[in-house]
Amino acid sequence: MANAIPEKIRMNTTLLENLAEVAKDAALLKGVLMRIQETPNSSELVTYAPFTLFPTPVPEAAFSQALAVQTHFNTLVDKISQDAEFLQDALASTIEVDDFTARLFKIHQQIVKEGTSQSVVCGLNRSDYMLDQAEDGSSSLKQIEINTIAASFGGLSSHTPDVHRHILQLAGQLEQSERILDNNPAAGLARAVAKAWELYGSEKAVVMFLVEEGQRNIFDHRYVEKELWNRNIATMRRRFDDVSKTGSMDRDKRLFVDGQEVAVVYFRNGYMPQNYNSEKQDWDARLMMERSLAVKCPDISTHLVGTKKVQQVLATPGVLEKFFPHQPQVVDQIRATFAGLYTLDMGPEGDQTVAMALAAPDRFVLKPQREGGGNNFYGSEMCEVLQEVKDGTERTAYILMDKIHPAPVQNVLLRRDAPLQISTCLSELGVFGTYVRKGEDMVLNECVGHLLRTKSSEHSDGGVASGVAVLDNPLLF
Repeated sequence: MANAIPEKIRMNTTLLENLAEVAKDAALLKGVLMRIQETPNSSELVTYAPFTLFPTPVPEAAFSQALAVQTHFNTLVDKISQDAEFLQDALASTIEVDDFTARLFKIHQQIVKEGTSQSVVCGLNRSDYMLDQAEDGSSSLKQIEINTIAASFGGLSSHTPDVHRHILQLAGQLEQSERILDNNPAAGLARAVAKAWELYGSEKAVVMFLVEEGQRNIFDHRYVEKELWNRNIATMRRRFDDVSKTGSMDRDKRLFVDGQEVAVVYFRNGYMPQNYNSEKQDWDARLMMERSLAVKCPDISTHLVGTKKVQQVLATPGVLEKFFPHQPQVVDQIRATFAGLYTLDMGPEGDQTVAMALAAPDRFVLKPQREGGGNNFYGSEMCEVLQEVKDGTERTAYILMDKIHPAPVQNVLLRRDAPLQISTCLSELGVFGTYVRKGEDMVLNECVGHLLRTKSSEHSDGGVASGVAVLDNPLLF
């Protein structure tokens, strides 16, 4: 098993404890912060965001592969978002049984029918991967999912490299400390939002962060906000409820909230059913924002591109070629990252998928159309769900995916009030991509940074915000 902890330190409990205390203080000094879970609304009580004591070894070839393909994924997401017929066909079975996706799709249909008010589109995506280890010891990069709404930790991951550099220096690992990569997704995310704001064309208009009540991860947002303020772009934070109560559109479809014109709506909320508290008001607010002249980040069609069902359909032979008809190398680059994805639609193919999963449950993961971590089903739990839905259309709310087997690594996960211990860990690499399109012109398309998250191998699913994974940095080899 690989080890992120230097050998001489792993055997020295006192040194390990001292490094952990310094690391926590370094995280606080560098602003790797979260509000305390018990008091998420208090601006006065904060702690360090959970992170690893040491950076995790990651093969340079796989890391470079993930970065190199990101602009192609940006292009793919944007192309799909403009293809209403493809989205209709891809999501037809899902919207019959998944109420949340159906509600999003209904808004999408209304926008398609009316025509979009704004020709500027802004995408802030994060494509997540694991390294799948084969029996012969080789590994390959496999995509877990692509997040097209509220892709998080671009802010905090901009400040974790310095923490790990400091700890490696104290541990006498000077050569390793110099190999920690610079990383500033917050600047790249803000650059795209700023370009969208500029193309909107009103210096008085603001960027509105659409946020949830009680945001523990507020500092992740604040770093992007700070980058915008540095460009003299005003921001404000509002909830669905605020938009419902004070939002309006004028006859030119300009969006106003609390009397301020909104140039860009940056959705950091709205990706889970529980984000919509009111049966009607919050959904009406979402529709108003989508219909407005404000640039949406993402717009409703781009939001739908991030569904698991679209991911599964893209893995079907011949589909990528539809979006890159004369670019076989791009198709190969993207397809190389796909894990096995299988439909659960009604019919012989879906029946075969169910039988395959029940026969070998440890080979697969069952995924619903949900974001935010902690939603997937594994092993016996997956079998229970499949047994319940296997004969009905309810099964089309899910997709099946090959289970990825990353190589375990030993590390220390630092969490508030958690005991200090060495854990067997698994890591997931995220790559941030941004794009801005005006009409048919792609004016910006970038890969703007990375995010490494690590969790104990005892947890099958879950992210940093859900309390399972912690922030990390890759140490390339």
